[in-house]
Amino acid sequence: MNGRTTDVAIVGGGLIGAWTAFFLARRGQRVTLIEKGVVGAQSSGVNFGNLRLQGRFPGQYPLSLRSQTLWEDFDALIGEDCEFEQTGHLYLAYDEEEHARLEGYAKVSESYGLAIERVGPADLRRRWPWLGERAVAATFSARDATANPRLVTPAVARAAARLGVDIRENTRVAAVDRSGDGFTLTLADGATLSCGTLVNSAGAWALEIAERFGETAPVFPAGPPQFVTEPFPYLIGPSVQAIDGSVIFRQIPRGNIILAGYPRTAADAQANRAPVPPLKTLAAMKALARVAPMLAQCHVIRVWSGIEAYLPDMIPVIGPSETTPGLFHAFGFCGHGFQIGPGVGLCLSEMILDGATPTPLEPFAIGRFRSATTVSEKFRKEFD
Repeated sequence: MNGRTTDVAIVGGGLIGAWTAFFLARRGQRVTLIEKGVVGAQSSGVNFGNLRLQGRFPGQYPLSLRSQTLWEDFDALIGEDCEFEQTGHLYLAYDEEEHARLEGYAKVSESYGLAIERVGPADLRRRWPWLGERAVAATFSARDATANPRLVTPAVARAAARLGVDIRENTRVAAVDRSGDGFTLTLADGATLSCGTLVNSAGAWALEIAERFGETAPVFPAGPPQFVTEPFPYLIGPSVQAIDGSVIFRQIPRGNIILAGYPRTAADAQANRAPVPPLKTLAAMKALARVAPMLAQCHVIRVWSGIEAYLPDMIPVIGPSETTPGLFHAFGFCGHGFQIGPGVGLCLSEMILDGATPTPLEPFAIGRFRSATTVSEKFRKEFD
């Protein structure tokens, strides 16, 4: 690889990097995707697999809806089945304050064209009899979906490779330097790679590149604790989430229940460790039993986590560098990157090749961290 040249180098082989490589290669670009481990090994491959539209940050809706259209065409676009299923998503409220918040989410979703169904207590129990008696209201979005995160990023990477993308796994970037109008990457083995455009999609490690070019963001690495139970007869169709964030779960066709635990746990990005403390498992199962009492006695058979990058305002960084032409950032997805991943990759490819994208991305600019940082209330509740 020494002395090689490519049009675009992408550092970070998660879902964002893989989708960006795919869309650039579809338009004839020579692309090299560099990943320090294997593609999809961190947050892209260990998340809950939720493709939820309702309840998002309002400024994210144009991107989110564009991305959902790509997900709905995934099999044709990528050529593999990654268990995409339009299951719908059920949001539950347990008191009037939560009900009011649920209604606020619904109105925002509807303002962007998403169909939201309000469900009262009687209809809740009639349609989903496995629910407990305590929920006072719910909203349901039939367009929300799920996919298998362990399958998706490798599949997108394979599709990109078929288009000519050079994928370099187990390859660390030791240095990145400006070289004329482009960049030179020095790899850990001493090899070099020159490129005209550089995409920084390195997740919790993205600051190593951003700060090299005078930009920063208050990234916090954390792990999303995930759990899977023994299999049961298939009964639970939608993804189910308590609006207070205490639990979100879904049943896969094989019968197992997958659930995500809250709060999240601090991770060690340098040691590459994201623990799942045993108390997390107990808390998750207690929250699950509150929502679906029939699952109170089920057994957890496996737990896992990975390393995600969080920002205090719970909004990712997406877009061009404000100091260095040719550098683009996409990191800090705060546990919400799986759904918007295809859209982010498409938008980045448009910005790189066309100079702009029709999807508004202004809220995601890295420059917002030059002034006082807004801390989201959700961020305060997200961690131990």
